[in-house]
Amino acid sequence: MAAGSVTLGIDLGTTSVKVALVEAAPGDPSGFVVLASCARAARAEVAAQSAAAGPQGQEQDVRRIIQALNECLAALPRQQLWKVCSIGVSGQMHGVMFWKTGQGCEWTEGGAAPVFEPRAVSQLVTWQDGRCSSKFLASLPQPESHLSVATGFGCATIFWLLKNSPESLKSYDVAGTIHDYVVAMLCGLTRPLMSDQNAASWGYFNTRRQSWNLEILRAAGFPVHLLPDIAEPGSVAGRTSRAWFEIPKGTPVGVALGDLQASVYSCMAQRTDAVLNISTSVQLVASMPSGFQPAQTPDPTAPVAYFPYFDRTYLAVAASLNGGNVLATFVRMLVQWMADLGLEVEESTVYSCMIQAAAQQRDTCLTITPTVLGERHLPDQLASVTRISSSDLSLGHVTRALCRGIIQNLHSMLPFQQLREWGVERVIGSGSALSRNEVLKQEVQRAFPFPVSYGQDVDAAVGAALVMLQRNFNQQES
Repeated sequence: MAAGSVTLGIDLGTTSVKVALVEAAPGDPSGFVVLASCARAARAEVAAQSAAAGPQGQEQDVRRIIQALNECLAALPRQQLWKVCSIGVSGQMHGVMFWKTGQGCEWTEGGAAPVFEPRAVSQLVTWQDGRCSSKFLASLPQPESHLSVATGFGCATIFWLLKNSPESLKSYDVAGTIHDYVVAMLCGLTRPLMSDQNAASWGYFNTRRQSWNLEILRAAGFPVHLLPDIAEPGSVAGRTSRAWFEIPKGTPVGVALGDLQASVYSCMAQRTDAVLNISTSVQLVASMPSGFQPAQTPDPTAPVAYFPYFDRTYLAVAASLNGGNVLATFVRMLVQWMADLGLEVEESTVYSCMIQAAAQQRDTCLTITPTVLGERHLPDQLASVTRISSSDLSLGHVTRALCRGIIQNLHSMLPFQQLREWGVERVIGSGSALSRNEVLKQEVQRAFPFPVSYGQDVDAAVGAALVMLQRNFNQQES
């Protein structure tokens, strides 16, 4: 990587937006330096636009997400933004939003810097959305893909809207993930581009052929005109159509990546590394050898899926829906109980107290299966608490058991012996829920039969930047 090349990495996560300015390290062809970074809570959760979605609907306000992005950019050093020569973008996979071509945003020159604000856009239906019941999913056509379709997947959501709220689709003519949208707005694209990483996460995408299942979808009445065009991950989607903050007009912007792949790219130094990412959800990821091809028939009951990475390789992924969100649910429950008792307390105070209590409680016989959100391979599974005794009811016991349960649930999906058989020698931990939780780190150390090291909280943003830095280096070498 060429020293002096500064790249902006952006990650549009479920709960927060993160940005990082990354520069190639002088004298080290594979090294890099994070010059500056910033994270902002998105606080974007809103009620579903369709009443038929019910309480299972999980949607976010795109305007709030972009506001958090603008706040992050405004917090970065202006003199470093002037030097940005490329932009990499990643974000939460599976989700879908819609917008009107040519009316997706409005640029404003007022204030300290040029920014864009969403205009003719829908809300983002996220990967956590649960409106597609098992019965509804069973009614959908079988995909020609190695990946099954689950609730929260873009194509499943569009099928649901087509059946239950068709009028909501009439105002828009394109669709994409939230990060596809940002890339399209920055570059002024007429049609969004989508990497195979994000396309696979929507369902009905054949990774071997690099194409949507158009015949199957058309036969089912699916609005295929909404599907984005496909581009190679690591390629350039376009160039900024305007100056953005202090970043010059004409700066190359990469095709949006999946946050999973970007996180892995930032910290998997060797093929013998596995990556454990615990943020809102949990992913345990191992790299498959070059030439590996997954079976082409989807297995909805399989806990391990194979997601496209870079250069036609795959990652084996145990993706649990239950991670930091389970701890957040527990915190909200405690706060609500105390409110019912007439006591007011901040969530942040409860979180720090419960982690401190669990740190002092090194072991427990209490067993918690934390699957309050089910799992994609077991959508109807609920959480449970067993082995309850009067001596294990303290806050420390329960929090320790909850953290342990998150890791044990992951082990049930991908036994650690399987990692050993794949040649894994080290686990790299990343993600905000893991980096901030010493008890969770202890449980990881306890469970894994490998050395464990930890990455930074801005892994996906850094990874998105590194992909573009590597592209710049490859161009200079050629």
